[in-house]
Parts: sequence; structure tokens; C-alpha cells
Amino acid sequence: MNKKKKIYKKKGNTIKDLSQKILKLFVKNPSKNWNYKQISSSLKLTDANSRSQVIKSLEELKAKGNIEEANRGSFVLSEIKNYYQGTLDLTSNGNAYFICDDFENDVFIPSINLNRGLDKDTVKVYVYDKRRSSKKEGDVVAIVERFKTEFVGVLQLSKNFGFVVPDSNKMYSDIFISKDNLEGAEDGDKVVVNLIDWPENSKNPFGKIKQVLGKPGDHNTEIHSILAEYGLPYEFPAHVEKEAADLDTTITEKEIAKRRDMRSDLTFTIDPKDAKDFDDALSFTILENGNYEIGIHIADVSHYIPLDSELEREAYERATSVYLVDRVVPMLPEMLSNGVCSLRPNEEKLTFSAVFELNEKAEIKNQWFGRTVTYSDQRFAYEEAQVVIENGVKDQPTTIPKSISIRESAYEVSPTVVNAILKMDTLAKTLRKKRLRDGAITFDKVEVKFNLDADANPLGVFMKESKDANKLIEEFMLLANKKVSEFVSKKGGKSSTFVYRVHDEPNVDKLTALQGIIGKFGYSIDINTRQSTSNTLNKLLKDVHGKGESNMIETLAIRSMSKAIYTTENIGHYGLAFDHYSHFTSPIRRYPDVMAHRLLQHYLDGGKPPKKELYEEKCKHASEMEYLATKAERDSIKYMQIKYMQDHKDAEFLGVISGVTEWGIYVEIIENKCEGMVRTRDIKDDYYTYDEKQYALVGQSTKRKYQLGDEVTVKVKNTDLDRKHLDFTLLQ
Repeated sequence: MNKKKKIYKKKGNTIKDLSQKILKLFVKNPSKNWNYKQISSSLKLTDANSRSQVIKSLEELKAKGNIEEANRGSFVLSEIKNYYQGTLDLTSNGNAYFICDDFENDVFIPSINLNRGLDKDTVKVYVYDKRRSSKKEGDVVAIVERFKTEFVGVLQLSKNFGFVVPDSNKMYSDIFISKDNLEGAEDGDKVVVNLIDWPENSKNPFGKIKQVLGKPGDHNTEIHSILAEYGLPYEFPAHVEKEAADLDTTITEKEIAKRRDMRSDLTFTIDPKDAKDFDDALSFTILENGNYEIGIHIADVSHYIPLDSELEREAYERATSVYLVDRVVPMLPEMLSNGVCSLRPNEEKLTFSAVFELNEKAEIKNQWFGRTVTYSDQRFAYEEAQVVIENGVKDQPTTIPKSISIRESAYEVSPTVVNAILKMDTLAKTLRKKRLRDGAITFDKVEVKFNLDADANPLGVFMKESKDANKLIEEFMLLANKKVSEFVSKKGGKSSTFVYRVHDEPNVDKLTALQGIIGKFGYSIDINTRQSTSNTLNKLLKDVHGKGESNMIETLAIRSMSKAIYTTENIGHYGLAFDHYSHFTSPIRRYPDVMAHRLLQHYLDGGKPPKKELYEEKCKHASEMEYLATKAERDSIKYMQIKYMQDHKDAEFLGVISGVTEWGIYVEIIENKCEGMVRTRDIKDDYYTYDEKQYALVGQSTKRKYQLGDEVTVKVKNTDLDRKHLDFTLLQ
């Protein structure tokens, strides 16, 4: 790309973004004094009109405080304290917020001051006080690092060039594609485009087509587009697949001899109906002293992935499996994730285990950690285990009906297994009760699921709730994660390097804002102490459960919390009320769990703490990839919801106002959780303005209010699969 600067000679023309161009010179040379002649020369401005504009821009920058007059006619960058480095968070309306540790509140940046900054870019910003306001604003003066340079969009092709219109509403500019950079893409194709340049004198960035995904509207095209938008691969490179295929997966007597043999212990898995990657299994034994030995057995993934291997590098880069609405994009090749490592029934497996001796009060009397070999006697779906919990009677078989059986017909669960599940359910409920008493918060949020036909078209939407069978598994996985973390911390001392899953305390301002919203529904929370906060949050979540506003309030409550991340610095887990917590139980689908396995074995072998810096870098990467995977998963659900609503354009739906902005109200349909927007301009009975304090649109004449939490009736107006956006018409 030719980066030669444009020479401005046309008399009378206004030079676009001149102040930004001048400020860039000062930022790149923070200690240099500049006069208008030097600036004109540097920018190749040769005529009197251009120089006059330079002089005017210098005065404007001086008035704003960006630069100071060092000597008469000579300027220097203002004190460096006004310039900060951080990241951009773009909104869908084109403006942005600057996120920087130096400021308690994010700094607003209007779209005209973005200076080509894009969402999540690392930027340098000049921050100043907004006129007649206590709030601060900023100007982007330099792009330090692009967060991403690949975008997904639809190619609109002219005779000699094209533009890619990005899918993301946070990418505010179409991308120019020259004829030489089309790479065979055709008009209307959905593509991945690589941003290669953004010339000073161009309104649009320049790009090159990297990949043609297909035609918009095709199901696989849209799913691959979601993955590509977040830089998530959907195929494994051939050399990684080959390395997996060439692995020696034989379980030898020599290997068994190195491990605790638990093949004779009653062992089973409980997972979703459609699961194939079984990370974890539970074993149950009644000891001679009347206590119970519970084994939490986890796939020993690290045994099959050498540190210096292509499999290891690929697992690290992916860092997590991605669970989309119609498929799983695994962290490991299928041969490992669904085969060798998966704890399938009636197969011997190499495992890493946490084994606990519990009494009737679910108190831990003994614990053991180490490598094992196990044999899963039976596989249950959550629904099947739930039947045993609800209908099972001690010492009697329980019948699993054909309607929910994962086998071809109904079958009986033996009394031995029934007894094990019933006792483990009782112990799990005791553990859960203890957690809640200690201040844990229970976010049992409803999951949106779809019934799909053979072509992945949505036939129906249903809500999946966490029941006792889910909570049984959850409690024992939490126990293993907690105790592994505690064990490493005590064994290695304060200096021990480990991968923790931490969750900081919530921000008081966010909790106060939550209180303001839920108060309108008659709910309240007490945020005076940590215990009162968790107790009243739990009461809130229990009180709203099953009500129209439940999903909205649960979502707002979750947003008031800090984000859980991976780190080597242990600050505890606020939401679980644990002082020590790690992720140990899902190494097939989470790379941090693989690291935890390796580190635990290292300490069991008597090793000294390795350097934290390397693991902290890996933790940061894993947290970032988890964030992207979560975004992709949400987008796939949103895509399928819109696809479902395309076939229901004539239906009327009861919904709850889940968000209010100056440009419209967001409405979530109660029966299927699909969310769309009613635009302010489409509400015709009055002129409506946004009242920020009331979270409402208020009619100027009628004073009618459309307020957060109000129930309304809507109809589908428009469905946009490309941008994953749904528009509603307000009926009443």
C-alpha cells in the first residue's frame, strides 16, 4: 500500500481532521517545539490557505489545553498527565467510552473524536473536563494497538472495487476493497476481510478478502460467521489432527501400576442428553465405619498432551470449547474430546481424581488427590438421574421411562445405583446449604434451548432449568475445585504458583443502581455488609423466579457482579463464598484445568513453585478466549431466536420492557426470551423523550410512560439475521 502523504494545494478547501493530524505530530514528538511552518512542512501543506488553517487549528488546540505556547509562535504538547493509555468500548450508536485504571468512571468519547479508533483498541487519549459539566470527555490522539484486524461482513461489489459492510454494529465504517484484493469473492458473499491500511485522507479503511464464508442466510455460513467475528476457528489444522491420530492410547499394565486402581468402585456419569465429551464421573463407596467415599474423577487430558506438542499449542490457543446453539467447537480434536479422554460407560479410562471421605453431615474426614484408573459402570442424562432422585426408593430399582431414556427403551436402575444417587443427592444438598449459609449467591438462570430439525431450523424454544440432578453434579465439582485449590495453597505456601478462578466483590455503585431498578418492582437488597448483600440477593433471585421480569432482573443482578477470571493471584471467589477456588474438573473443554492438573501433579511430586509470570500470561489469554467464546455463544442463541421469529411474524406476544434508551425500548418476550426493539420514532401516539431517572420513555402530551419492567404486547416488524437484530411493533 502506498503510504505517501497527500499534498494539500487546492485553495479554499477545508482540510479534514486537521487538528487530529497536528495533535498526532505532537504526541509522536512529546518534547519537541513546533511552529506553524514546521507543521505545514511535515504535513506537506504548501499554500497560504492551508497554512492559515494550521494556525487556526493550533489556537483551537491551545484553547482546549492539548498544547501550550512554549515561546511566541512555538508550541509544545501539554503536560503528559493529560494523556492516558487504555482501551475503547464502542457503543452501537457510534460513540465510545475510554476505559482506563486512572479514572473511576469511564470517559465519554464522541464519535467525531474517535480518530479511527475501533472497539477494544488500545489507544492514547487526551482527557479534559466537559464544558458546564463535572463529567470528563476525551479525544483519541493515537492508536497504540489494534484489538482486531479481521472483520466479517457482506461484500457489495461495483465494477472495479467493492465495500464490505461489517456485521458488527460496533464497526462504524465500511471497508474498501480494491479489485486486486477481492481474492475471488463475488457480490453478496459473506466474507472475512483483513484490515490492511487506513490512509489519513480516506474516510474508509482499506482491506483484503481473507476468506469467503458463503451466502448470507445459509445456516452454516451464519454459524461460521459468528465464529470468524471473534477469531474462533471451527476446524483443526491437518497436522494437529494427524498428531492426535498418531497418539498411542493404550492403557498398559505399567501405566496402571503408577496409579490408584479404582476400577472396582461403583462409578457413573451424569451429563446432558446430547453430550459426547464426558469430563467427569462420580464413584460411591460405603466404608466400614459408615462414612461415604466419594470420588470425583476427571479425564486425565494432560497424560495425552505432551507439553511440547502441536496438540498442546492448539489447546492453548483455543483455550476453551465453544458451545453454539447447534454444535460444539471443541478445544481438542474429536478423537480425544469424544473418544480417548471422554469417560464413556464400560470403558477403562486414565483419570485424575479427588477422593473424599464424608460423614452423614457432609463433613470431610479424609481427602486424597492423584492419578487413577477408573471404569464407568453407567451413563445417565440429567433427566434420568432426576427421575431417580424424585421417584427412587432405597433398596428398590427405579424405572426410567422410554420418553426420557437415552437408551432405545425403558430400563431399570439397580438398587445399588439408586442408593448411591439418593445418598449423594442428600450430601450435595447439605453442601449447598452450607455454601449459602457462608454467603454464596445462587444464579440459577434459565437457559434458552431450541428444538431443531435435521437442517438446524428451529421448531420450538424451551427453557432449561437447573434441577436436583444438575445441582448434585455441581456441588461435587465445586468441592473438588475448592479442595484442590486449598491443597495447593497449603502445600506450596503463599508463594505457590497455581491457576485460580477468582471473583472480586461487586462494585457498590452497580449494586446501588440495581437497587434503584428493582425498587420499581417492589424488591430490595441490603448492601450494608457482605453477608446482607448475598442474603438479600439470594432472596431477590428466589422472589423473581418464574415471574415475567425474572430474566431481566437476573441479568441485571449478574451485570452488577464483577467478572470471574483466571489468575495466579488468589483473592477468593465472592459469588461462591470460597477463599480458594480453581477450575480442575473440565480439562477436555478448558485449558486452565489442564494447567491445574499439571501443577497439582508437580506439587504432589514435591516440586517447587514455578515462576508465576508464565502462568499469569496464560491465565490472561484463557480469560480473554473465554470472553470471546461466551460472546459467540450468545450471538448464536440470538441468531436462532431471530430465525425462529421469522416464522412468527403474524403472532402477538406478551413481553417485558427489558431496556430503555433514547432511541427506543427493548422488549423481551416472556414465553421464549427473544429480545427486540421498538424504536421511539415508531410509537406514533405522542412524541416521546427519554427520562434517565425513571428508566422510561415519556409522552410529551399524554405523559404516558413506557418504563423498565412494564408488560407490553408486540408483533414482529423486521428480522435482520445479518446484524442479529429484531424490530417489534408496539400494539399496546
